[in-house]
Formats: sequence, structure tokens, C-alpha cells
Amino acid sequence: MIQPVPGIPALRVEDSLIIGDLHIGVEAHLGKKGVHLTSRTDMMFDSVVEAAGTEVDRIIMIGDIKDSVPGSTRQEYREIPMFCDRLLEHFSEVCIVRGNHDTSIEEFVPGRVRIHPASGMVLGDIGLIHGHTWPSEEVMGCRTLVMGHEHPTVLFKDGVGAHMSEPCWLRGRFKEVSSERYPSLPEQFIVVPAFNRLLGGSPMNVVDSEPLSPILNSDLVDLDNSHLYLLDGLDLGIRSDLMVRSRRFKRWNDDENSRRHTSV
Repeated sequence: MIQPVPGIPALRVEDSLIIGDLHIGVEAHLGKKGVHLTSRTDMMFDSVVEAAGTEVDRIIMIGDIKDSVPGSTRQEYREIPMFCDRLLEHFSEVCIVRGNHDTSIEEFVPGRVRIHPASGMVLGDIGLIHGHTWPSEEVMGCRTLVMGHEHPTVLFKDGVGAHMSEPCWLRGRFKEVSSERYPSLPEQFIVVPAFNRLLGGSPMNVVDSEPLSPILNSDLVDLDNSHLYLLDGLDLGIRSDLMVRSRRFKRWNDDENSRRHTSV
């Protein structure tokens, strides 16, 4: 049973909580650009505890725990170990699926944290990946594929051309049951919004804007008929009915876009 947490970009799967794209240390990156903000890592921990409730015993972070790539900041060296220590006090198991920003993540986390490769991990009949690279056959043999990486949002445009965007869930289906690359494929995919609210996003409904993930960019998935949902659970409908054209739009940060293509 896969259940989104209302108002929080997190999934509950029985006794597990799944989140992604924390980008701890993004404030240091923004500070170099002249935008000085206090750290929100403590706020993210509070949101984790709220989303977990009393029934969750395991947390799985599907990539991009840290922000800098390449290299690391003092903020990351200070806050990531503290964040993971607090998680270990609250959960019996803490897992990380490596993302493209998680170079040398072993240096930052306590030894009790279980680190899985970028090719993903399996939780029951659910395959979990970050999304920047192709998953293993075992992960793609699951019924549902859950990924992050995209920071999905939906772009709204009014009659006078004003724009606003909101984080969203993306859920769709695979077109086939197998492919040349994989002997079996999942039935459906779910893209998790970025857990860090300081991050911008990549609108999923802009004409001529392609997703970052190789899976979503392939002919394996029916992206046009995927559904977009706001964090409160509102089903906005299928992607093809929500497309907008915007000459002014470009991804939330060109530098970030290039960093997110860096593989580990």
C-alpha cells in the first residue's frame, strides 16, 4: 500500500517512509550567489517526524542527501551527520539510495546508515531509485518504480501571461511489460517531489521541456497520460491536458541543471 502523506512530499509504504532530494547545504550554495538564508535542515527533520507519525520504523532517502557536487561545504560536513544521528534516534533503520549529488556520502553519515547503489533497492514489490541513471533489472522487475531527481512541479499560466508553479506528484504507467534492456518492466512509476522546500522545480507540463531522468525520457513510459497531483492530493488530470507554452521559462537554475546531470 503506497500512500502519499497529505501536504508533505513523502510516501508511506507500510512501516517505511520514503523521501528524496533533501539537498542539505543548499543554503551555502545560495549564499555564494548573494542569497543568505538560515539553514532549514531542522525544519526538514521536523517534517520527517510529522510525516512518519507513530507507525513508521524505517526511513528511506532516495538520493541527493547533500547538495554540492563536486566537492562539499562546511555546512554539509556539519549538518548531514547531525541530521542522520537524529534520524537514527527516531527510526530503527535509515537507508540511502545514492543520488548524483551523493559523492562520498559515506564520509558524512554514521556507519549504521545503510547505503544502496544508484541502481536502486527493492522494498517488497516497489523499486526505489534516485532517477539519474538506469536501474538494475531487479528494481525494474518490481510492480512499482519510485524515483526522485526531477523536483517535479506543475506550471500555471493565467490569461495575462503570469506564471506560478507548485510542487506535484507525477504518476504514470509503463507502455510495455518488457524491453530489449529489461526482461520485465514495472506497471507504474511515481515521481516524488523534492523534500527540501527551498529548491525550485522542473515543471512537468511545459511544451518542449524534457525530463532529466533517462527513464522518463525514454519510450518505456506513457508520460503524456501520466497524472499530476498537488501535495494536498488534488488530481489535476493528465499531463497532455495541462501543457502550457512559455518562452520565458527555463529550469530553476541552469548551474543546478548541469550539476544534476553529474553521475556518481
